[in-house]
Amino acid sequence: MSAKAFDAIVIGAGQAGPPLVGRLDAAGMSVALIERKFIGGTCVNTGCMPTKAMVASAYAAHLARRAADYGVALSGSVGVDYKRIKARKDKVTIDARGNLESWIAGMKGCTLYRGHARFESANTVRVGDELLTAPRIFLNTGGRASVPDLPGVNDVPYLTNSSMMDLDVLPSHLVVVGGSYISLEFAQMFRRFGSEVTVIEKAPRLTGREDEDVSAAIQSILENEGITVHVGADEIGFARKGNEIAVTFSAGKPPAVGSHVLLALGRVPNTDDLGLDKAGVAVDQRGYIVVDDQLRTNVPGIWAMGDCNGKGAFTHTSYNDYEIVAANLLDNDPRRVSDRVEAYALYIDPPLGRCGMTEAAVKKSGRRALVGQRPMTRVGRAVEKGETQGFMKILADADTGEILGCSVLGPGGDEAIHCVLDLMYAKAPIKTLARAMHIHPNVSELLPTIAQELKPLV
Repeated sequence: MSAKAFDAIVIGAGQAGPPLVGRLDAAGMSVALIERKFIGGTCVNTGCMPTKAMVASAYAAHLARRAADYGVALSGSVGVDYKRIKARKDKVTIDARGNLESWIAGMKGCTLYRGHARFESANTVRVGDELLTAPRIFLNTGGRASVPDLPGVNDVPYLTNSSMMDLDVLPSHLVVVGGSYISLEFAQMFRRFGSEVTVIEKAPRLTGREDEDVSAAIQSILENEGITVHVGADEIGFARKGNEIAVTFSAGKPPAVGSHVLLALGRVPNTDDLGLDKAGVAVDQRGYIVVDDQLRTNVPGIWAMGDCNGKGAFTHTSYNDYEIVAANLLDNDPRRVSDRVEAYALYIDPPLGRCGMTEAAVKKSGRRALVGQRPMTRVGRAVEKGETQGFMKILADADTGEILGCSVLGPGGDEAIHCVLDLMYAKAPIKTLARAMHIHPNVSELLPTIAQELKPLV
């Protein structure tokens, strides 16, 4: 069989693939886009969009239960209709996916192939019975939930972030194994829907990549809503107990017995069944495709974008990967991965916005630094909204004034963090933030005030 020739092949239709196809199509290239599941990848189908739609429903339920705090009288108790919550979530996903599919269908130079792509050589890919070839191949294959080989895990039904999206009943007791970002969003969400929730984390604290004070505040927020949290849990195992599931941990402690178990124990890249060895593409010990600062693999003509390259596990890093590849390939603009500042959010309520270095990382670097902090109890907007959990913290270099990092855990923290993030991209010193006039009343208006009150980090 002779291969059908294209100017480019894009494998995976996540958050980097389709926009790159759009740029290549606009440049007059013929492009094959290959997707084995759903257009839009994790973000649209099982990640950001559906989960944040459910977070919004959970917030509405939580706010309704607090109506009396605001002088609002509601008759009767507040409950949820989980089937309607799921239907709303599904509509958000289906609409977003449909818009992407329509956009792709309108590209004259793009041919969409549905199926699993595997390399047959460095420039040839097979999809079912089709053989495709191109001098440029872009990988955007994403990742999936990791399921470690824990005792008994294969003897019980369990959920992952993906299968959780198909759940059509509200768990009476959800046991969440894992204490990081995905797990905590689900934990709070389902607690607000009315489930009993237990979180089991093997590390000494939740969200281990954050500073200890941030982790402690996050745990307090969750426990204040009635979520049971176990940290430092070892020897985690699973067993059936009648119609329920028992999660055992830490010898001597009673098991957590729930109706449903969610495994949120990290992610692995979708690279193990691509035939990368036939193309000669190198991967690291964890299976991530090795790329340089401009996302080129070790094989000329092959790039890797998004979660499969280990350079970030977020929609925004994947989309930025597309921007870097397109800039270098089409715009003669030498953008690099190392240009970007680490930034992300945790979408519990209140949310955490993070950028740059943590306090622990700054201390480890050995540089002289300054730090400023303010609790949300001293932020007017937070007090007015009756949402005073959390705090803000800014770090700066004591010698150069460079802004090193920021954490905003509080109402609007995922938005307020961009005040600092944009200044970091502009390489503006901390004094620029200190002299800025922000709008009152707002959570972010206190960032300049904090910048004026920095003290040595010890």
